[in-house]
Amino acid sequence: MLKRVRGKTCFYLILVVFGSFTTLSAFCQFTEYSNEFLNIGAGARGLAMASAQVATVNDATAGYWNPAALANIKDVPQLSLMHAEYYAGIGKYDFASLALPLKDNKRTLGLTLLRFAVDDIPNTIFLVQPDGTVNFENITTFSSADYAFIVSLAQQSKMWGDKIVNFGVNAKIIRRTAGDIASAWGFGFDAATQIEGKRWKLGIVAKDITTTFNAWSFNLDEAIREVFYETQNEIPGKSIELTAPQLLVGGSYNFRLGRKLNLLVEGDLDVTFDGKRNTVISTKPVSIDPRLGMELSFKDVFFVRAGVNNFQQVLDDRDTLNQRKIWIYQPSVGAGFKVGDVQIDYAFVNLANQSYPLYTHVFSLRVDLRKKGQKKPMKR
Repeated sequence: MLKRVRGKTCFYLILVVFGSFTTLSAFCQFTEYSNEFLNIGAGARGLAMASAQVATVNDATAGYWNPAALANIKDVPQLSLMHAEYYAGIGKYDFASLALPLKDNKRTLGLTLLRFAVDDIPNTIFLVQPDGTVNFENITTFSSADYAFIVSLAQQSKMWGDKIVNFGVNAKIIRRTAGDIASAWGFGFDAATQIEGKRWKLGIVAKDITTTFNAWSFNLDEAIREVFYETQNEIPGKSIELTAPQLLVGGSYNFRLGRKLNLLVEGDLDVTFDGKRNTVISTKPVSIDPRLGMELSFKDVFFVRAGVNNFQQVLDDRDTLNQRKIWIYQPSVGAGFKVGDVQIDYAFVNLANQSYPLYTHVFSLRVDLRKKGQKKPMKR
């Protein structure tokens, strides 16, 4: 009877969260695609699996994908690092996370820092002088950078027989800058759970549950204001940018193909509430985007990964009447290997779609910070 009550409670909780998000989207004015740098991904493993990580993530990157999964890291702190460059090095993305198991081994603290920046952007505000002449010496450069610092806390509990249930929360601090002209501070919270069976896992992440806000301020001197006025551009003032809640639901299953070979398959649903998007399921209050990823592992040492996500419907270029639409998607592949306490992962990620490939190479490093002489914990 207790199992049935707990199962119903979990189901009702999901319905309440989903209903709350829909209600918020109806009464709040959200900025569509706000803080999109937080949706790039983390770790070459997750990117190679097309960001299908909500259920199966099991390392320090869980502070990004699903904070509840940090509870699986016990005894030994773990460090994860990643660097990627996009658009021929124009955009640079750096990620670092540290998972710190607490003494009771029932709770884990996570610290995550990420940065996405575009440097050397030309500032042409004073390119044209008051007399109408062009002076290229007036061109300066600036950087546009987005930062996020995430503090995570996860706790593990056992319920429903031999199944393990993890809970986790994130507190996010966001800093965004556009040179010396504009800057913003933002704050938000995530809540998550992960349920683990013998060969399956279920993950649920409620991102920005209280809505994440960015408070923008602008530093415009009189010269810049005068240029904006003469060119009939709006002079920006202080503003608030709201990020709508987002629900991520994922499930995975681990197929045993042999004594040394496993195939892990995960499917996720990314549910957004900030208006109609170009996704598989698209309505005004809710849009749903699926993700599918898989990982083939040999002796838990060598890994091969692949995935697809970001399904969109676009006009077919071969149709001269511009009436027929086709479905496109983003593929990704990758590999990894583990030696002792060190794991190196690689992802070959498409930033566009299969029709217009724009690939980039991503490498990440995972290290278990084990003390000298400390033995590895026994697997569950």
